[in-house]
Amino acid sequence: MARTQGSHSDITGPRIRAAALKLFAKDGYAAVSMRQIAKDVGVQAGALYNYTPDKQTLLYELLRGHMDDLLTVREAEASGTLAPLEALEGFVRFHIGFHVGRPDEVFIAYMELRSLEPENFAQVEKLRRQYEDELEGILQRGLESGDFAIDDAKIATLAVIAMLTGVNTWYRAGGRLSLEQVETIYWNMVKRAVVA
Repeated sequence: MARTQGSHSDITGPRIRAAALKLFAKDGYAAVSMRQIAKDVGVQAGALYNYTPDKQTLLYELLRGHMDDLLTVREAEASGTLAPLEALEGFVRFHIGFHVGRPDEVFIAYMELRSLEPENFAQVEKLRRQYEDELEGILQRGLESGDFAIDDAKIATLAVIAMLTGVNTWYRAGGRLSLEQVETIYWNMVKRAVVA
């Protein structure tokens, strides 16, 4: 097979990650071979190893990249000076808005986390905890101020994140509701669940 035209590292590397993401989300990490990824990209299987040492590294880089992007964008948007209710609304709207355009990333971030080797899992889980800690901190501040009535900030954190992430399973642009309407409906549900 001839070298694919334009297969330079700045082009082929991202194409390999995009193909791996698509295939992992569609077929599952365990079922996808490096040969399938290479075929999808249009390169020989051996050429993949110029860009990644193995399939595990590809999965780790995808999950790590998703969390790095999430934390970077969130850090740029978050404001630590808001009252708990305002901070919670900002978090809800951010989470939905960030994730809704990344269905494959969200799917593998939850479904394929278990496929990471222990060291890789620990690094990605640390980043996930960092994100969850922000929400838990907002909920804890609201509990302490009397704005929120929740039994346990950690459990409430996990419940809210699970609910918000669920939007990815059904929301499609151009449907009955706009993204802003969906964010508002979800914000109202979260607010009713936590407000004293």
